Parts: sequence; C-alpha cells; structure tokens
Amino acid sequence: MPNIKSSTDLRNSYNTISTFCHENREPVFITKNGQGDLVVMSIDVYEEITKKQNIEDSREELYNLLSEGRADVSAGRVRSHKDVMTTLKRRIVDGSL
Repeated sequence: MPNIKSSTDLRNSYNTISTFCHENREPVFITKNGQGDLVVMSIDVYEEITKKQNIEDSREELYNLLSEGRADVSAGRVRSHKDVMTTLKRRIVDGSL
C-alpha cells in the first residue's frame, strides 16, 4: 500500500519521511491541497531505477539496430569487411569521423 503524506507532513516531518524512504526503499507520495503532487524516494532507489531504465533503453536501441542490419542483409545492402575498414580509416584520417 502506498505511503501518502501531505506537503505539511513533508515540511514538519522531513527526517521521519527520509528515514522511511531509506529504510524501506519505498517512495512516499506527497499531496498538495488533497491532490497528488510529488514522489519522494531515496537517491539510491532513484539511481537504481534510472540505471535499469537506461539499460532497457540501450537494449531496445541495440535490438532495433540489429533488426535494421538483418533487413539490410536480406535486401542485399552489404559491403565487404575490407571496404568498410578502408572507408573508416579514410574518414579517421580526414577528420570526418
């Protein structure tokens, strides 16, 4: 069950709310005038959540690139390794990469 506190509680009981977030690794939902306003959580939990999201985003991007590569191969849009390496070396030398 979510832990819901008012903005007044946050102002008057900051240490209690902070301790709860750290010890329970759960967020506290803050209301303002009876409406949801903020979510407060420990920085450790926040970093874990954003790290997981970044990993998921990176994984999705990789899958999309692999799918594009498979489509290119199926359509015959391929180049030899030697040709690719020659192009990359040229672009490195001329500064366009």
